[in-house]
This record gives sequence, structure tokens and C-alpha cells, in this order.
Amino acid sequence: MSKALIIDDEQQMRRLLRMVLESRGYEVCEAAEGQLGLQEAAFQRPDVVLLDLGLPGNGGMDVLKRLREWSDVPVLILSVRDREAVKVEALEAGADDYVTKPFGTAELLARLTVIQRRRFTRQSVEIGAGGVTINLLHHEARLHDEVMKLTPIEFALLRVLLEFSGRIVTQNQIIKRVWAGQSSDPSEGLRVHINHLRKKLGVTGPRIVNEPGIGYRLEVG
Repeated sequence: MSKALIIDDEQQMRRLLRMVLESRGYEVCEAAEGQLGLQEAAFQRPDVVLLDLGLPGNGGMDVLKRLREWSDVPVLILSVRDREAVKVEALEAGADDYVTKPFGTAELLARLTVIQRRRFTRQSVEIGAGGVTINLLHHEARLHDEVMKLTPIEFALLRVLLEFSGRIVTQNQIIKRVWAGQSSDPSEGLRVHINHLRKKLGVTGPRIVNEPGIGYRLEVG
């Protein structure tokens, strides 16, 4: 049974989330403020954290940053704040995904399922999702077992998207991984390479979804 920790100061929201999660078999624990949430995370060792940004005292962003100092538990942000800058800040601080309130329960559960998929790590020799796999040892990419011809940049982009499959990767995160150490701004080049990669993925290409003003997400279906 998976364990979920809800950190939200609204009692009604905690009650709703508990009802939804328990109906799907989750064991649920909760906290109404940030410091207690961090204590619960340390004591309960949840499999996933649902974190509100608008917490009293230590805000949700601070809780996220402190949590990431010692834990890699998947974190789904739930917030009424829908500005792009806030979403980018949360994702770059270590959130795995971001859902704006109000939200549908089907979307919430789907996002939770995706961010809990930890079958592949950055140290894996082979990484895959949605019929696409890359072998890091042989530097080879395959689409439904057919070898793909990718440029080094396209391969690096695909690797990042697969490592974070189902989750938003910000433009800045991608640039740091793919163009590390480059002084010029590759933002325009990123869009071009993403479009080339989409074309090479054929019918799978549309699964690389643009999150306007934030980054990209590889949908895994």
C-alpha cells in the first residue's frame, strides 16, 4: 500500500484529498502547516507528498526546498497560484509536477501515478517509456524496437525527457543538462531541436508536450 502525505492548511481540502486517495487504496497522513509537514515526512516516510504552496508560516516553497535537502520523495504541488514564474520556481526547486486548484480527481490521480514511477533512474543503462527506449552504454535510441538516427543533441534531449517522463522539465533544466557550460542562450535552438525530435518520433512525437512558458513534458500514455 502506498502512503501519501498531504500538507495543506485547508481542512476541507485535506478531507477531500483523503477521501479520494483512500478510495484508491492509499494510506494517508496529513499536516496543516509546513514544519509539521516536514516532521511527518521524516517520521512517516511517505511514497508521495501533496504540497500546497500557500501555507502559513513556512510557505510551501520553503518546505519543498528543505525537504529536498534530505529526501527525493515525489512531490506534487497543489496550488491556486497559476503564474508561470511560480510553476517554474517550484519545478526547479525539486517538485515533480504542479496542479492548479481547482482540479479534477482523475487528473490528480493520473499525475500521482506518473510521478511515482521510479522504475528507471539516471544511473540506469537503459531508460524507456511509451515505446521509446535509449541505451546509454551503446548510445542507441529505439522506437518500438527500430533504431532511431538521432544527432547528439537530440539524443541528449530524449534522455532528459525519458528520465523525467510524465513530469514537466523546465527549459532551464533542459539547457543545463544538454548545453552545460555553453555561454550563449540556446533557447531558440531548443525549440528547433524539439521539433526535429518530434518528427523523428513519428506518431509518438506529439507526446512531447509544450508547457507554455515553462518547458516540456513527455507524456507516457
